[in-house]
Amino acid sequence: MKVETVLDKDYQPADDEPFMNDRQIEYFREKLSNWKAQILELNKDTIEEMKTDARNIPDVADRASEETDRALELRTRDRQRKLVSKIDAALRRIDDGSYGYCEVTGEPISLKRLDARPIATLSLEAQERHERRERVHRAD
Repeated sequence: MKVETVLDKDYQPADDEPFMNDRQIEYFREKLSNWKAQILELNKDTIEEMKTDARNIPDVADRASEETDRALELRTRDRQRKLVSKIDAALRRIDDGSYGYCEVTGEPISLKRLDARPIATLSLEAQERHERRERVHRAD
């Protein structure tokens, strides 16, 4: 039976504690779950708004402007859908014990990086190498 870890509301992971201990795991699980819930709520609001805003606008310029706004909103929601997939993948990594470790080197990802980007799968060094390789391939 697993014991549930309860965090103080002002808890912040620190480098002087064991990496990915129960408190850190729970901190990142809550952070990711809350982030996902916020995105899903925004998406729900957008869908409701689009359902109620469907209207026939006679002025061509106004209609074009509204369609552009709607297309931008849909692109934003698509990016957020992809982000939800990354959040789900991070939550799965928490469950399987691989969260917080670089997929390339196996080394711990810094707590500062994980706090800023909790879906990170690469250490800062591995990410920089990856971006350098991408730039080289794009330049070809």
